[in-house]
Amino acid sequence: MAFFQNHPFLLLSLLLLSLPLCHSSASIHDLLKSMGLPPGLFPKEVKSYNFSGSGLLQVYLDRPCLTKFDTMALYDIELRANLTHGSLTGVEGLSQEELFLWLPVKDIIVNDPSSGLILIDIGVAHKQLSLSLFEDPPDCTTKVCTALLNSTDLFNVVGCMRSWLLNNWKVLS
Repeated sequence: MAFFQNHPFLLLSLLLLSLPLCHSSASIHDLLKSMGLPPGLFPKEVKSYNFSGSGLLQVYLDRPCLTKFDTMALYDIELRANLTHGSLTGVEGLSQEELFLWLPVKDIIVNDPSSGLILIDIGVAHKQLSLSLFEDPPDCTTKVCTALLNSTDLFNVVGCMRSWLLNNWKVLS
């Protein structure tokens, strides 16, 4: 304790690093860029986010939204992941449509930015996509179920219902 009395700035720095950071002035897209990831991984419609000193990233949207990269992507109201330089691991709240099924995205990794590739782990497969798909934050439709229910694809409708149930389960129970 005497050490910290002689070095109060160090104690203050340690305390600040242990607190979750709530970013209001810097955007989530700026944070991603500073961590070696493309800014377009999250849509423009991000309401807020928290990034803790332990690496936990929580991203909040007003409602689920749907966008398209190489295939359709569905963002839940809250997304969570561990953010380190070049990777989002343990992703929760993001699904991608593959072969008519909605599969949860597990990890997003940029091993070598000069390769121009990003790795998307959807559990059953790993996809390598061009980083250029994620250069700009995408527009996202928040009328997810409307967009999906207007589809004739039964799997899209089931995916929409799954997302709605997951986001409203606490209200229903």
